[in-house]
Amino acid sequence: MLPRVPHYLAGEWRTSPELASTPVFNPSTGDVIAQCPAGGAAEVDAAVAAAHAAFPAWRETPAVERARVFFRYRQLIEQNFDRLCATVSREHGKTLSEARGDVHRGLENVEYACGVPTLLFGDTLENLARGVDCETLNQPLGVCVGITPFNFPAMVPMWMFPLALACGNTFVLKPSEKVPLTAVLLGELLEQAGLPKGVFNIVHGGRPAVDALLTHPQVRAVSFVGSTPIAKYIYETGTRHGKRVQANGGAKNYIVIMPDADIPKSVEALATAAFGCAGERCMAGSTALTVGPAAERLLPDLVAAARAIRVGRTDRPAPAPQPDMGPLISAPHRERVLGLVASGEAEGAKVVADGRNARVADAPHGFYLGATVVDGVRADMTLAREEVFGPVLNVMRMDDLDAAIAQANASAFGNGAAIFTQSGRAAREFKHRVKAGMVGINVGVPATMAMFPFTGWDDSFYGDLHIQGREAVQFYTQQKVVTTRWFGGDVGDVWKK
Repeated sequence: MLPRVPHYLAGEWRTSPELASTPVFNPSTGDVIAQCPAGGAAEVDAAVAAAHAAFPAWRETPAVERARVFFRYRQLIEQNFDRLCATVSREHGKTLSEARGDVHRGLENVEYACGVPTLLFGDTLENLARGVDCETLNQPLGVCVGITPFNFPAMVPMWMFPLALACGNTFVLKPSEKVPLTAVLLGELLEQAGLPKGVFNIVHGGRPAVDALLTHPQVRAVSFVGSTPIAKYIYETGTRHGKRVQANGGAKNYIVIMPDADIPKSVEALATAAFGCAGERCMAGSTALTVGPAAERLLPDLVAAARAIRVGRTDRPAPAPQPDMGPLISAPHRERVLGLVASGEAEGAKVVADGRNARVADAPHGFYLGATVVDGVRADMTLAREEVFGPVLNVMRMDDLDAAIAQANASAFGNGAAIFTQSGRAAREFKHRVKAGMVGINVGVPATMAMFPFTGWDDSFYGDLHIQGREAVQFYTQQKVVTTRWFGGDVGDVWKK
């Protein structure tokens, strides 16, 4: 019997054997390793009820004591770091080094949450008027929800629940049914850290569970990361039902290579940006915009670097040999990426580094696709417009920087953009004019750390307050302004004589 992934409701782990389930795969081998229950309205009701009941006591827990839970949680994650990384690699397919990055970037958000006593500071002004003082208080909302994707099983949930909980809210996590095992382990460690029952809950499932969360009257806020169509749906449905919503969507991130760029550094950065995590991330550098003669300088080394990337199993811990890149998340997703590459070829682009025939001898049923570079991509091609979410790098040739910026700005997305140059003037022009929330200058993946917001624009984000940083504190709290005036002095002769 395959293990059945449990829900975590009101401090209890429940396996729900009566529910239908979906398979959890090991992408390296194609084997099913667990069954994830397809929860719905009943499971959501139980999770939200538990969180709602736990909220009054958790809200009144001093911020310093809430922070101490996360100091303990941080220590537990450090102690179980290798176990977490192995779980991420097994159910997602990340390499060991990528899994370490996933967990470590999530841990940074736990560390940020440990500073919540100062993050919740308000403002005061004495004598706003004569004898009148004014202050602001940042207070928690209530039950908050996180709906997370498959591509970062540890980091994205930890973008959300540590800070939400530290701010005094309670939480329901709905992880991707493709990667539920990491979420369960994160919940087990949070339980060990001493979090009271009901403050944190996990419910599994697909659209029925999502819809129940979006429409539940006791849910106050929803955080989401996923594809743009779903992000838009989450935002519209959640806000229509009175929720505060932050919804991160997809991306088409452009990396401009200027003629004066350091080619070895540019190739290294492009390979990491395009092929890291098998391209399954919203900050993937999926398109290189080469300016003028930059393409001829760049392509030979770039193609060689792509062909040198070793694809292999990621489900075996060190000291077993580790590949440079692992599999995609599923067979259907691999077929989708292959279809996009084929469409580029059919429309006139040229595949100059072809990873479509990648094979792993001891895992013939794994979901593998090698690093692929497609040259001569035009703006009217499907491959140029759609988010690929795989290890495919488009190369588009631009006459000048103006054309490159115009191409980047024509995208409906606005997550990240980068430029490689030695010209301060070109870099300044790019960062000033490019339409993207996160910009890198000689940095291929300009993803921010926990103290800065993850600032997608346009179709890459729906909402007003972004994930991470001070904006996230604002998202998980509501501000109260208190104006005070006191009358009389009848307190005895201790007042004045």
